[in-house]
Amino acid sequence: MLRAAELRDYIMQGLPCDHVQVLGDDGQHFEAVIVSAQFTGKNMVQQHQLVYQALGDRMREEIHALSMRTFTPEAWAKFADK
Repeated sequence: MLRAAELRDYIMQGLPCDHVQVLGDDGQHFEAVIVSAQFTGKNMVQQHQLVYQALGDRMREEIHALSMRTFTPEAWAKFADK
């Protein structure tokens, strides 16, 4: 069974990130907040595609559902200040 910490590590290994937080305790359904400069200039769909690429086959084999909130470092700084 996949743990949230493992999923966090997988994301960070496949995508340069400033911050990743993953929640989920059933081993298949997860929620993630991901902050990466790689998201700059990309729309939300493109940002999510980068995360899916980082996870590769794990999205089909180990992860049933992943809800994501993606931010550039600049957007995260504004969001975190609220």
